[in-house]
Amino acid sequence: MSNNNSKVILLTGASSGIGYDAAIMLAQQGHKVYAAARRVEKMEPLREKGIIPIYMDVTDETSMDEGVRAVMDAEGRIDVLVNNAGYGYFGAIENVPMEDARRQVEVNVFGLANLCQKVLPIMRKQGSGRIVNTSSVAGRSVLYYGGWYHVTKYSVEALSDALRMEMKPFGIDVVMIEPGAIKTDWGPIAAKHLAESSKGTAYEETALNEAKAIQWLYNSNHLSKPSLVTKAIKKAVNRRHPRARYRIGAFSGTLVFLHWLLPAKWWDAMIRSTLTIKI
Repeated sequence: MSNNNSKVILLTGASSGIGYDAAIMLAQQGHKVYAAARRVEKMEPLREKGIIPIYMDVTDETSMDEGVRAVMDAEGRIDVLVNNAGYGYFGAIENVPMEDARRQVEVNVFGLANLCQKVLPIMRKQGSGRIVNTSSVAGRSVLYYGGWYHVTKYSVEALSDALRMEMKPFGIDVVMIEPGAIKTDWGPIAAKHLAESSKGTAYEETALNEAKAIQWLYNSNHLSKPSLVTKAIKKAVNRRHPRARYRIGAFSGTLVFLHWLLPAKWWDAMIRSTLTIKI
C-alpha cells in the first residue's frame, strides 16, 4: 500500500484474538495502527510491527479521552475507528446478575457509542472517516441462553444503522462486521459463564447441556477461522465504497435467513431442540 493510502487507525479490543490479528494485518498494509485495550502488556509484541499499544478501557471515560488525545497529539487525525472490544456472558435472563448484564451492555454498546461520540467530531472536521463496528449474527437472530448478549448485538445493529444514515452527509462511512461461528476463545468463555450462572437454578440441566454443546462445537472443525473476520475488517477499512454489512463465517447466512423465514413458534421449537442434544 502506498503512503497516499495509509490511514491512521484506532482499534479497540486489540490485546487478543481477532483484534490482535487485525492490528497486525492492517499494519502490514502500511496503515498506522493504534491498538487499544486494558491489558497493554499483552500488546507489547505489536511494537515490533510498528503498532502503537495504548491503554483504553471502554467503560472508563477518562481512559477513552486520553487514548483519543494520544492519537491526535501524535498524528493530528483519525481516519478509521474499529470498535472491536466486547464479550459475551451467557445465561437465562432470570439468572444473570444485573451487575453482569449492565457491564455487558456497558462494554458492548455504551463503550462503543461513547468512543464514536469522541471520534466523530474529529472525522467531521476532516471531512472524511470510517467507523467499523464488530457486530454479530447474534444481532440478527436469538439463541437459547444468550439473551443479554443478543440485547447488546441487536443494539449495535440499530446504533450502526442510525449512525450510517446520520454520517452520510459528512462523508463518514459506517460499516458492520457480522461474524457467525468463529473459532476463538469466545465460545469456551460463554459456556463457562452459562454453567456458572445456571448452577443450582431451574435451568441447570438444560443450561449445562447447552454449555457442553457450545464447548463441543468450539472444539470441532465446524467453525470458521478468525482470519475470515480479519479479512472482512480489511475490506471494510480499505475499500473505497465499503458495504454496510460484511456477514461472514459458519452458519451466519443460514441463521439469519431462517430467523427471517420461519414463524416465531417454529424458530423457537428449532432452537429449543438444541437443548436436548446429548454430547
